[in-house]
Amino acid sequence: MAGMFAAIAAGAVWPAAGGLEQALDLTCTLAVGLLFFLHGAAIAPRHAFQGLRAWRLHALIFSLTFVVFPLLVAPAAWISNLPHGLSTGFLFLAVLPSAVSSSIAYTALARGNVPAAVCAAAASNILGLLMTPILLSLLLRVSPAAGFDLLAAFKGVVFQLLAPFALGQGSRLLAGSWVERRPRALASYDQAVIVLVIYVAFSQSAGLWTTLSWRLAILALVACLALLCAVFLVAVVAARSLRLSRDDEIAAVFCGSKKSLASGLPLAQVLFAGSPEFGLIILPIIIYNQVQIIAGVFLARRYAQGALDKEDASQPQIRTALE
Repeated sequence: MAGMFAAIAAGAVWPAAGGLEQALDLTCTLAVGLLFFLHGAAIAPRHAFQGLRAWRLHALIFSLTFVVFPLLVAPAAWISNLPHGLSTGFLFLAVLPSAVSSSIAYTALARGNVPAAVCAAAASNILGLLMTPILLSLLLRVSPAAGFDLLAAFKGVVFQLLAPFALGQGSRLLAGSWVERRPRALASYDQAVIVLVIYVAFSQSAGLWTTLSWRLAILALVACLALLCAVFLVAVVAARSLRLSRDDEIAAVFCGSKKSLASGLPLAQVLFAGSPEFGLIILPIIIYNQVQIIAGVFLARRYAQGALDKEDASQPQIRTALE
């Protein structure tokens, strides 16, 4: 978080220009490609297929990620008077895949169905590389925004993201074990790429701070918080209506409410390359990421405490049965 805010400040105060800007653009492209190659080498194919028997749970998570979010965000973005880049950013946020690491971590902290969370988050990210450009194109056709080229977006996603990921999967026999033994190094590289992309984005968006007032920034923060609470509520109500177990409900709540910053920024780098509003477009996902991290901790702890209380309440019954 400190690195992200430092990158935003540096991009605003010391923007790159000329040859340095071109060099950073090329560095971003190569760094994102390497990032997806490493993730392809790190993810065992079996993880993407574990827990597929829980089809109701996965259908709910998929619906929350790619249906409920757009239904909640799109009407507000279309009728609002937000700047063009910011409304596009909220539409982009709505169609992003779920976060992998935080979805799994919070599901584990809350004592939920971790194998299902692994499966759902992995599948969401793989499908998201295809779903995000399609859904974004549909939303931008209806909205006043224009200039989004779906074919060009698909080409960028295939060559810059999917191809390195596929190469990583193909190299698992050679590089898979090496990458799996270094999860901290991979996490650090993830964070470094995110910070680099943020710096380049805000460096290229020279007019962002003249467009974005404090009032608008606070409005974006409130909108992200309201969106997260609404998805939490929909996830809980839907999980209980489907009579899912408590463990599956937890997986649905955390996998269905998360949006991936690690996938979102590289996707934005491909889909909105060269846009003067790039910084404004990625602002909602940056804000939402911070909100989901903080709110997720409190909710996960509440779920975990509920599990502990339930275990404590069952102890006398277990002892009585044993006696």
